[in-house]
Amino acid sequence: RMSLIHKHLATAVSNTIQSGKRPVSIAGDCCTTIGVLAGLQQAGIDPALIWFDAHGDFNTWETTASGFLGGMPLAMLVGRGEMTMMHGVEAKPLPENLVILTDARDLDPGEKVLVEESAILHIADLVQLLETPLPDKPIYVHFDVDILDPKDAPAMNYPALGGPSVQLLRQVFKYMAKSGQIAAISVSAWNPEMDEDGRSQTIIMSLLETLYQ
Repeated sequence: RMSLIHKHLATAVSNTIQSGKRPVSIAGDCCTTIGVLAGLQQAGIDPALIWFDAHGDFNTWETTASGFLGGMPLAMLVGRGEMTMMHGVEAKPLPENLVILTDARDLDPGEKVLVEESAILHIADLVQLLETPLPDKPIYVHFDVDILDPKDAPAMNYPALGGPSVQLLRQVFKYMAKSGQIAAISVSAWNPEMDEDGRSQTIIMSLLETLYQ
């Protein structure tokens, strides 16, 4: 059932790229990154991926404690674990050495082992990303907004204590935008029902605008 959504998203991403524009997806679930990747590949782009998230989303059926598919999409994108949604949109797995996982301060025990054993680059401190050469190819940026400190953006379904400040994340996004290499952006969003004063939305959309420049 999710693949019906992902197929439409993949087509929208591919059409947007072919029209000369840069696609942005804002959705409530990190699994929609599968549709974005499929769309990039349909448009002839094989990207590197930079994944901003408080969590790793690198669980498989063998490591998950909850069985939550939303904790698995990064693993799926590199060909690990559950592949039904990847097959559903005919997406090709990314090489792990083309993936940077940023922050991921809240990892399940088995997931932490998988991340450490993988070839993805885990950068726990965002400041280090400012000192890391970006991959020399188009970059797909996924921004799960729960990477932010919940004190700054509290409207999150799965908040994790701590996290980078808005100012630091903006600095990192400016650095990335300046490269001119960003091919697509996806955002896994805040919960509007929890955002009574609109503060989380305002902060997140401002950060997205910085990244999109």
